[in-house]
Parts: sequence; C-alpha cells; structure tokens
Amino acid sequence: MLIKTLIIATLVAIVISLAVGMLFLIKDKGHTERTARALTWRISLSVSLFVLIMLGVATGYIKPHGLYAPSHPVARTGQQP
Repeated sequence: MLIKTLIIATLVAIVISLAVGMLFLIKDKGHTERTARALTWRISLSVSLFVLIMLGVATGYIKPHGLYAPSHPVARTGQQP
C-alpha cells in the first residue's frame, strides 16, 4: 500500500508543479527563471514516478494486467481480433 500512496502523492506533486509553472509563466512573463525551475521539478517528479511504477511492478506490489479480461475470447486463445 505504501508504493501506491507514493505514486498518488507523486502524481499530485506533478500537477501542483505544473500549476506553479503556469502561474510563474503568466506572472513573470518570462523575465525570471522560476518557470524553468518549476518545470524542471515536474520532469524530475515524472522520472521518479516512472521509477516508482517500475519498482512496484518489479517487486510485485503492482500487478500489471492485460488489455482484455480473462473471460474474453481473445484473452483465452491469444489471437488478435
């Protein structure tokens, strides 16, 4: 449950960083580096989100699933529609 909480927290932090970057872009009109710093934080958070998801899959806390439900005919035969 901890990894899922960290993923949600990282997603929220990404959205906040994006909003702060937009606010700085509108407010400063490109005269300061605050927008670039906020977007750098967003990129760093996005990379950490990717690492968290891969860590969760590798450790088994997050179980990936296929496109189709197990009861779907394509999932049982392995054929493409």
